[in-house]
Amino acid sequence: MAKITFIDSAGTERTVEAQSGSTVMEAAIRNGVPGIDAECGGACACATCHVYVDEAWAGKTGEPGPMEEDMLDFASDVKPTSRLSCQIKISDALDGLVVRTPEHQG
Repeated sequence: MAKITFIDSAGTERTVEAQSGSTVMEAAIRNGVPGIDAECGGACACATCHVYVDEAWAGKTGEPGPMEEDMLDFASDVKPTSRLSCQIKISDALDGLVVRTPEHQG
């Protein structure tokens, strides 16, 4: 299990436990984290699970793939650390991961 901290646009923090092998999006949905809509259910077919990975964690979560980059074109307020949370696989190496949710999705 890894602990993931979600910080919303107002600064409210929510830390949840996430199972290795699942995604950051799945952990958010299972734990009712606001700001993650996940309209496509994790198929990388929308941008409603957009998050900003904390800079300290950007290297550990990796770079977005081509399909994810295409979907990020539909996200609001994209930044250099923007990722789709459905594309970030949880592992023990991500224990303590911090992500921020944008003010608006899609």
